[in-house]
Amino acid sequence: MTHTYDQFAALLQARYSCRAFRPDPLPDETITQIVNAARDVPSWCNAQPWQVTVTRGAGTDAFRAALLEAAHADAPAQPDLPWPTGYSGAYAERRRTCGFQLYNAVGIAKSDRVARKAQMLRNYALFDAPHVAIVTSPTELGPNGAMDCGGFVTAFTLAATALGVASVAQASIAAYAPVVRSHLGLPEDRLVLCAISFGYADPDHPANTFRTERAAASEIIDWKD
Repeated sequence: MTHTYDQFAALLQARYSCRAFRPDPLPDETITQIVNAARDVPSWCNAQPWQVTVTRGAGTDAFRAALLEAAHADAPAQPDLPWPTGYSGAYAERRRTCGFQLYNAVGIAKSDRVARKAQMLRNYALFDAPHVAIVTSPTELGPNGAMDCGGFVTAFTLAATALGVASVAQASIAAYAPVVRSHLGLPEDRLVLCAISFGYADPDHPANTFRTERAAASEIIDWKD
């Protein structure tokens, strides 16, 4: 059992948010393997609310173009679920640190707002990934379905890592939920939650050179005797 735990912990530590991909597409069989593993996560009453719309080839390029058009137009954010009301304390500090790590890695000064916006727009270019999975959940399940889908997203990214596939979960695309729904022909009774861009990493790109830190277990556990 210790060996299994060590393997799992190593997989978790190996996963990272990839922000630069090679253009090479994945075989359909590899994508199916990833989903076959991710589907085994638990869900409320075994509802298994997750569905993924996976793009490839011209489909990825067309979706990327639609997102970029909306982002460049500065269209107002219209997420299906409300954004966080704020980030405070440790949450704000972790968010800032992650952003500064990325800017430092790609050589963007904190004061360079133009370059920072250009880097932000890379989200809607899907970081040049050859594939993206749009994760949706039934509207009727609301936050409970979204919570279940969080487990699916985690398992998807870990299964991808185990197969040598890089990924990045992107809540940013939910800002343009109406664009996503219209472009992909998604039904109105499903919430657009996030995207997972995935493919083979570009190991030489500076955006892939940094790793974020995690809080220690002592900061997470609140023991009660």
